[in-house]
Amino acid sequence: MRERVIDGLLAAAVALPFAVGLGVGPGGPDAEVAFAFRDPAVVESSGLVARDGLVLTTNDSGDTGRVFAVDPATGRTVGVTTWSQDPVDVEALAPAGGPGARPGEVWVGDIGDNPGERTSVSVTRVAVGRGALGAAGTTYELVYPDGGQDAETLLVEPRSGRLMVASKAFLGGTLYRAPARLSPDAPNRLEPVGSVLSIATDGAFFPDGRHLVVRGYGGAVVYAWPSMEEVADLDLPTQQQGEGIAVDEDGRVLLSSEGQYAEVLELDLPADVRAVVDGTGADRADRADRAGREAGRDPDLVTETDTAELTLITGWMLGGALAVLGLLVGLVVLLLRRR
Repeated sequence: MRERVIDGLLAAAVALPFAVGLGVGPGGPDAEVAFAFRDPAVVESSGLVARDGLVLTTNDSGDTGRVFAVDPATGRTVGVTTWSQDPVDVEALAPAGGPGARPGEVWVGDIGDNPGERTSVSVTRVAVGRGALGAAGTTYELVYPDGGQDAETLLVEPRSGRLMVASKAFLGGTLYRAPARLSPDAPNRLEPVGSVLSIATDGAFFPDGRHLVVRGYGGAVVYAWPSMEEVADLDLPTQQQGEGIAVDEDGRVLLSSEGQYAEVLELDLPADVRAVVDGTGADRADRADRAGREAGRDPDLVTETDTAELTLITGWMLGGALAVLGLLVGLVVLLLRRR
């Protein structure tokens, strides 16, 4: 019991500076309530997928392996897929896309690993939809090239159907890609393909297949694919513990939160970001490069503005690190006193 309490305190200590630093107050981004979960069994919505008129979610670690199919018009659960009785740490969902994909299937990511000690993680492809479904699915083992990683983000590249996992790391995560062909009989080695924001909790591709979004507790970043160039930084509305994000077939962005009867929000993307992901606007990197060249400035030259932004980010990260250090020291003192 003591070990579980300590793990929980450490996880909270790591997340605290990011939750404080990224939280958005009443003046935050525009979002409206799409619906609220009505099922009391949905208590820790972590992964989120919106497909075929349904919103699919799964509870965080501690539950059996279940995927809930929810009618967004009412918030009621209309189907449950039970795929395992004893998963290790389920954290994510992703739509099963790509060539040969069948409708009504998702990938479930048993990829959580707070201590970073698992020698491998797993993903399972299961059928979802209305009604009670029992499906063992097909499970594939994934192995990181650089040791165990905690992760809560599972994505699928729409055109190829290749799976991706983003690690949840304090100083910035890594996006890993699975092999094009997964083997159910041997470990599948992941390869790093880019960097993502710190403390990533979920992500999704936009319908164009050329952009993806990865969220944390209070902010998100839109990336161009496959360059992983940052297109936009997004503030997110305040949620109890916002972790899930989904993009439906029409490009709507939904945000879920842990908590019983939690609300699912629809995020109103800024007009310039919406134009980019809809294919009618230019990426930020393209605009900055073009503007710099028109002004006769080398786009690779570091400016005073760049330096100021770097200084601000560095100071923010240092403050967060000091806050974590203080919490850890307090925890050690508390444990020593109890002994």
